[in-house]
Amino acid sequence: MAQRVRENIVGVDVSKDKWDVFELGTNEAYSVANEREAIEQWLGRWAVPVRLSIEPTNQYHLTVAQAAHARGHQVYLIDPYRLVHYREGVGQRVKADRQDAKLLARYLSREDGEIRRWAPMTQAEQRFWHLLKRRATLVRARTQLQQSLTDLGPVQSNVDTLLAQCHQTIRKMERALTAEAKRLGWIAKVRRCQAIPGVGPLTALAMVATYHRGPFRSADAFIAFMGMDVRVRDSGKYRGRRKLTKKGDSELRRLLFNAAMQDRRSALWEPYYLALRARSMSTTAAFVALGRKLARVCFALLQKNTGFNPIFPLKGCALT
Repeated sequence: MAQRVRENIVGVDVSKDKWDVFELGTNEAYSVANEREAIEQWLGRWAVPVRLSIEPTNQYHLTVAQAAHARGHQVYLIDPYRLVHYREGVGQRVKADRQDAKLLARYLSREDGEIRRWAPMTQAEQRFWHLLKRRATLVRARTQLQQSLTDLGPVQSNVDTLLAQCHQTIRKMERALTAEAKRLGWIAKVRRCQAIPGVGPLTALAMVATYHRGPFRSADAFIAFMGMDVRVRDSGKYRGRRKLTKKGDSELRRLLFNAAMQDRRSALWEPYYLALRARSMSTTAAFVALGRKLARVCFALLQKNTGFNPIFPLKGCALT
């Protein structure tokens, strides 16, 4: 018989072979095999939707997250970094799967209003992000090969051929990304972002795809999702060093940084860049701030469904 609860929060610690589960409403702890049939049977124990608090682990969490969402349960993915510090904050001295499941349930019960509910991407969106990340992997590999495989004499021609094949594959991936964007109906939005000086096709595609990962409450939330928000550590007279949180996808930050490097000498963005440098910001910090500004402009265009107007004030604080 299905278990009836008015409201239950369930913590799930995911691993390759099994999941450790803790139900906060009943204080029940147990394990579930990481198999499709066992998952479906486990999810069917509740007659009403429950809230599942899951720590993402590789790709193992996706099976249960997608199955739970399909059944109408509310799924929350808890940042592992935050969970580590939460464990220390509440004084939990044991780091084990069963205790982590309980900690996940406790975290959601305390921070429910501050955590955004997870929703799965469509298959087309999954293909897009898979292509974007695999392209990033290939770009890094090509750069490493270019830097390492030089002056090899009789085999240099083979290396050059390999690098040329990498370049061709990267271009094919970019065309495939554009094709996926067309199928998703994003092309008009991509062109809107491309109208911003310095924002190329790939950066525009990435910004539009990121925008559709929302909904984002504000531009600040959009920036934080990509890990380009600034961590501030001040206390009394102490002023800590400002650093990026870097909590989002590193490829998005790389694309924005490269776009900022291109924009540095454009007629529109050079005054803003020079103003940042005049505040004693390093070159890297100024590029990051300019990349963040580009992301904010992209968000504004997508949110307001409007075209880019180059006549607008570029003044802003160094943290924008």
